[in-house]
Amino acid sequence: MRIICKVLKWVGISIASLFLLIIIAGLVLRLFGNKPQPPGKLVDVGGFKLHINSTGERNNKPTLVIEAGAGAHSEYYYWLAEGLRDSMRVVRYDRAGIGYSELSDGPRDPETVAHELHKLLERTGESPPYILAGHSHGGHYIRVFKQCYPNEVAAMVLIDSGHPDERERLKLPPSPDWLNLMYYAGAILGDLGVLDLYTSVFGNNVMIAPGVPEVVTNRYDDYFSSGKYLWGYLEERKWHGSLEEMSKKVMETDSSPIRVFSGTHLNERALRKMGLHPENMRTERKKMQEEMASLSTNGKVFFLDGGHFTIFTEKKNADIICKEIILLFRRIGTLIEIKHNPLFELLHSSTL
Repeated sequence: MRIICKVLKWVGISIASLFLLIIIAGLVLRLFGNKPQPPGKLVDVGGFKLHINSTGERNNKPTLVIEAGAGAHSEYYYWLAEGLRDSMRVVRYDRAGIGYSELSDGPRDPETVAHELHKLLERTGESPPYILAGHSHGGHYIRVFKQCYPNEVAAMVLIDSGHPDERERLKLPPSPDWLNLMYYAGAILGDLGVLDLYTSVFGNNVMIAPGVPEVVTNRYDDYFSSGKYLWGYLEERKWHGSLEEMSKKVMETDSSPIRVFSGTHLNERALRKMGLHPENMRTERKKMQEEMASLSTNGKVFFLDGGHFTIFTEKKNADIICKEIILLFRRIGTLIEIKHNPLFELLHSSTL
């Protein structure tokens, strides 16, 4: 028995020593390793900085603003920005704590997020009208932005966006408690430099999205140089319930154009393990995507051969979305030019 205790003691000491060595190596890497280099720029919006990456010519025509999904960084939407850069102004950004953006000490409620984006756009010289594109939870965020700034939004593009009622209608189970614990553990390990060390040795296979080019994936290690990204997502995650509730309240019908793009692929194996029926879910999701398009008298829905991410990370799908956004952009741009035509203004005023 005494021998077993000694063996267990030395095993424990060895494991603790190894873990301590890993932490020391991680901290050294954090201190002396390469610092993240954002592809865009960091802009102060009141005590912290948000990362913004803009492409295309700045003019008086509509600007596309892309709102990422929950915990998703702006680089995921590379093919959309590239496909549109020669046709229109495109703005990608990271919410507080996500991607290259700094953490905020303030609440992450939906209205605060909308006001921060608005301040970011103002401080970088962007101006309305905006076409807002929201992926996944980003669809909820852009609806809130539109409610806060209704006169600045010309149209909305929903990319496999969440429906406010989807949890109830799809009978989605709540997230398991261990998932939050995993995020917290990851954030702490990130602050200790362990995640940075891991990705440096083994590479980053966590955030890879099929179809995204190397120019994007080569930057993925930046997101794990500290625990900031996971802390940011954890803070954002706390407000998902209120975000969905607020999104539900602002689901109003109007004439502003809406374009809805939805992927038809589902992870059927994972869904069955959760006790869900993929075919029923596919049918209900189709109904919900059509409902979101019907919120506008000028709404259209497109079903693409892809999944939640691959409908825009795969270039062939991104090209389809870009083509429809360009058509929408030209139509809105033409209407703006007509409204600013002196003859139109004269005729319009004469009818008053």
